[in-house]
Amino acid sequence: MSCKERHEEVKKRPNVLFILADDLGVHDLSSTGSTYYETPNIDRIALEGMVFEQGYAASRVCSPSRASIMTGKFTARHGITDWIGAKSGTAWRDHKRFDKLLPAEYVHALPKADVVLPEAMKAAGYTTFFAGKWHLGNKGSYPEDHGFDLNKGGWEKGSPMGGYFSPWTNPNLENRVDGENLSMRLANETSDFIKKHKDSTFFAMLSFYAVHGPIQTTEGKWAKYREKAINTGLADRGYIMERNLPIRQVQDNPVYAGLVESMDDAVGHVLNTLEQLGLDDNTIVIFTSDNGGVASGDAFSTTNLPLRGGKGYQWEGGIREPFFIKVPWLDNRGTSTEYPASGTDFYPTILDLANIDPLPGQHPDGVSLKPLLEGDSLPERALFWHYPHYGNQGGDPSSIIREGEWKLIHYWEDGRNELYNLTKDPGEQEDVQAENPEIAKGLNNKLNNWLRDMNAIIPQKDPEYDPNEDALRNTRITQGLWPKLEKERLDFLSETFEPNADWWGSRTTND
Repeated sequence: MSCKERHEEVKKRPNVLFILADDLGVHDLSSTGSTYYETPNIDRIALEGMVFEQGYAASRVCSPSRASIMTGKFTARHGITDWIGAKSGTAWRDHKRFDKLLPAEYVHALPKADVVLPEAMKAAGYTTFFAGKWHLGNKGSYPEDHGFDLNKGGWEKGSPMGGYFSPWTNPNLENRVDGENLSMRLANETSDFIKKHKDSTFFAMLSFYAVHGPIQTTEGKWAKYREKAINTGLADRGYIMERNLPIRQVQDNPVYAGLVESMDDAVGHVLNTLEQLGLDDNTIVIFTSDNGGVASGDAFSTTNLPLRGGKGYQWEGGIREPFFIKVPWLDNRGTSTEYPASGTDFYPTILDLANIDPLPGQHPDGVSLKPLLEGDSLPERALFWHYPHYGNQGGDPSSIIREGEWKLIHYWEDGRNELYNLTKDPGEQEDVQAENPEIAKGLNNKLNNWLRDMNAIIPQKDPEYDPNEDALRNTRITQGLWPKLEKERLDFLSETFEPNADWWGSRTTND
């Protein structure tokens, strides 16, 4: 094939815009059930494409999930099983947690041996661009080291250092205007890239730091959502006690709501750029999140009800995500599917939609979702998760298999299992393994075989575990943290609320 013929072939291929939110819960959008948050721009993607009602992240926390998107592999296979920077082994004791297990060791950077998604796109003639959160390794393992031609804001940190308003701290995203909104800045960088490369074929990844803590918003958005919460009527309490930590039960945090809307504004800016340039008819748009909404730990921002848990948890609230794919030339506007899809599926799906040869040795745990997008079906398969760690959100070290309507969770502290029928009990309130012993046994065997085949690293018992110290910590949580959270919730909704000084300067910027 001549260079000219190859250029014309590449030109016929679709552009791809991949939008990845951070810590956004499955019910944090208007289109997925929230009556509090307002997200008209993200909702457009759902209305103009297909919604995967049972779309999953590959992990309950960020780095492993992001690595699975990049590699098409489940976490136990690529080895990044916790957020990069989390303590493991005996170093876990530094947190004074007094837990039964020492969290497993894990890989700390995206493996160089993998041909990751942007590298595959670049090899096929795409110009590649990254903006926002990376969190897949230190310098030497930045976006530009893994196939992205341009990197705006991606480095080793997993949260917006310095906050959501300039001046922030980011060596790959210079400060320009005091008070500039980080989410909109990333959208502007993405739009500028699209404008510059409108006559080529591009793969652009807009990877927001939002809505990760520290949660911040503008004065105007805070006031808007405070009034909305007050007018709706405040619940008497905001939290209940989950297994290990208090967990939020209501969506009424006006700071978080404003942060969600700011991200939605930024998404709208990029979508409008595609339309203004006439590129929307040839651009695949994908939207998802890297793990469940933060209901416990971190900023205790949102609730994922009626699903149980949230970020860091083994239940559905920790791994179910908004999962939208818009393919403009397919007649599936506003459709949905119940097929359980995973973040590992994006890699082969994008290649398939772009008419690029698959790399089955690279993305063995993903399947192309193109048949579903075209109205066909896919065979049932098992999905797996492996998280041999503790976190600060209240989840337990565990591994999971989901197959069909069944989900089995294996807990590493004591070896017990839980079995849920997600069709009858999507909120995972009733463990039904006693009534279904053969199903539980079969799933447990499949999970164990998979873990063995993956050479999965398992957490080890801590010989210094102190049950008395553990019990004291639990008392501090129930008697100290829980009441504090209830007070903080009401403080956020008070007329006299005063935020941190490092972001209230945003009152001088546009909302």
